[in-house]
Amino acid sequence: MKEIAKITSFTVDHRKIVPGIYTSRVDGDIATYDLRTRRPNAGDYMSDLTMHSVEHMFATYVRNSEIADRVIYFGPMGCQTGFYLLVRDVPREVVLRVTLDVLKRIISHEGDMFGASEIECGNYRNLSVEAAKTEAARYLASLEGTKVTFSYPA
Repeated sequence: MKEIAKITSFTVDHRKIVPGIYTSRVDGDIATYDLRTRRPNAGDYMSDLTMHSVEHMFATYVRNSEIADRVIYFGPMGCQTGFYLLVRDVPREVVLRVTLDVLKRIISHEGDMFGASEIECGNYRNLSVEAAKTEAARYLASLEGTKVTFSYPA
């Protein structure tokens, strides 16, 4: 029987990852970015409410940004420590700039949560603008003043 190969994300030493933005993989013209908001295995995880709320806000804003037509996917990691952003043919410096801009837009958002109705979402009661703002502010603070290299720690 053929041995099952590890997926790329399982080959990274999660004991060394800190909040940041990392290039997880590149498949042709599609890059997967690891937007790591929390240190893995540190006992400090995002709640379902927080992950879901950031997903709604970030996905909406990034799909309304300058890279809107090149966004493939944005969503949470099952481990509750970050998100994946998949884009087609976008320079990483632009990904960083757009990510910072989207976080600032979430923090300054006025009004209702995007997609917060029974028609638009399968769990619409589990959303909070304030939870999204709090997580966005936390992540933005960890990114500002940090040199983003897009490489996982060795």
